[in-house]
Amino acid sequence: MYVIMVYDVDVARVSRVLKVARRYLTWIQNSVLEGELTEASFKALQKELDRVVNPKEDSVIFYILDSKQYIRRELLGIQKGGEKWIF
Repeated sequence: MYVIMVYDVDVARVSRVLKVARRYLTWIQNSVLEGELTEASFKALQKELDRVVNPKEDSVIFYILDSKQYIRRELLGIQKGGEKWIF
């Protein structure tokens, strides 16, 4: 599965959330990561984030796609991080 993760967490937890997420996904830009995951690694990511995120203050959203082939990304402005797609 291809996963896009976006998050909005308290500043005190940003670095911890990013550290966990980068073990599984590629950082793209502020608060956005993406990458190919197995079902097991997706569940592991969620479990690790569950220990860091405060559900009363923070938000993490996962967009899950069956395949990367159906994604078209267009960039306006500078590329901030992560992998570069070649089309």
